[in-house]
Order: sequence, then structure tokens, then C-alpha cells
Amino acid sequence: MTIQSVCKELFVKYLEDFSNHKPTELKIMIIDNAAFHSTKDVIIPDNIFLLPIPPYCPELNPAEKMWQWMKDKIAMKIYDTLDDLNQKMEELIKISDDKTIKSITDYPFYMNAFYSVFKV
Repeated sequence: MTIQSVCKELFVKYLEDFSNHKPTELKIMIIDNAAFHSTKDVIIPDNIFLLPIPPYCPELNPAEKMWQWMKDKIAMKIYDTLDDLNQKMEELIKISDDKTIKSITDYPFYMNAFYSVFKV
């Protein structure tokens, strides 16, 4: 399934669903300064900790690293239709196992931030 746009309501729904998946697990979610990430008037589930990255630092956003990996996989190829491109993107998402994602997004900033916030 692909989503064409994101809004605050969709973000809240995602937080609820994410919280309900393995509800005893603490989840650390890295967020940027997108307008829909605003937590004003949003109840954050107890098992989710939002870790904001500084403004204008896309290099710290793991989603940006995943997008770059995906762009590298589809670059210099011609797709007949937008649906063909979407299908290829969905295939890439499906093959992105935990090991692959960690190898792409692993960055000391995240662990250092975790340790400083949780005093581990």
C-alpha cells in the first residue's frame, strides 16, 4: 500500500498502530520538523518515545538514508508507467529486512541520543 500524502491525523493513526504492535516494547521514533510531526494536542502512547532531529539536518534522518538507497536502486532505469515505478518501490520495501535497514541507517548519533536521553 502506498500513501500519497501525510497529515497529522494519519500520523496519530500511525502512532496508535505502531504502539499496538508489540505493545510491551519501547519504540524510539526519530522525527524531523515536518508539520504533521507536531505533537501539540497529540497524546503520545507510553511505549513510544519521539526523538526529534535538529532543523535542517536531513543527514540525521534515517528515512532520508532509506530514500537514497531506494533512489540508487531505481536510478537510470525507465519505467513505462507510474504504476510500474510504484511496484518497483514496493518490491524494494518488501526486501528491506532488519539487517538491510540497519546497514543503511545505522548512525552513532541515534545511539548517543538514546544514551543521553535515557541515561543508559
